[in-house]
Amino acid sequence: MTQTPTQLTLEEFLTLPQGDITYELIDGKAIPKISPKRFHSRLTLALSQLLTSWAQNRGEVGIEWAVILTRNSKPWVPVPDLLYISYNRLPQDDIVDESCPVSPELVIEIISPSQTFGEMTEKATDYVKAGVLRVWVVDAKAKTVTIFYPDMPPQTKRDNNTLEDSLFEGLQITPQQIFQQAGIP
Repeated sequence: MTQTPTQLTLEEFLTLPQGDITYELIDGKAIPKISPKRFHSRLTLALSQLLTSWAQNRGEVGIEWAVILTRNSKPWVPVPDLLYISYNRLPQDDIVDESCPVSPELVIEIISPSQTFGEMTEKATDYVKAGVLRVWVVDAKAKTVTIFYPDMPPQTKRDNNTLEDSLFEGLQITPQQIFQQAGIP
């Protein structure tokens, strides 16, 4: 990437040239996203498959789809590992090749080896404050999914605890299913 100004506006960030590295806009700076490792990749695929089969005719599942949000009164463009947005929030016929313009119902972040649960908790809290209704933080080491809500404390699910949620009617998956489908020992 070429040298960029110290503080980027949202418009400047969105017009940066595309390359092999994915960037997030954080506090006015283009920050490179961590390159995923094997388990991260497997979990992304497994979650995408499980959610996509459920989401048919309900909404869209996106992998590494940038979202335009606000954090600390500044533009924030994170690139979640996965997201789900219903057709109620983003109509099915609104097909434009751009960053997601509205808060999705669900954002999923998978903890990478160089990240901590604490860092992901802070990011999850920022997502919720920005209008995302649920954030799942997936921990491959602990084999857990921690769910963040706007109106109650986070809940950690493991094994056969269903990730059932009235927001996602009919979605019946467990952490055990996710980790088994991903082939994570």
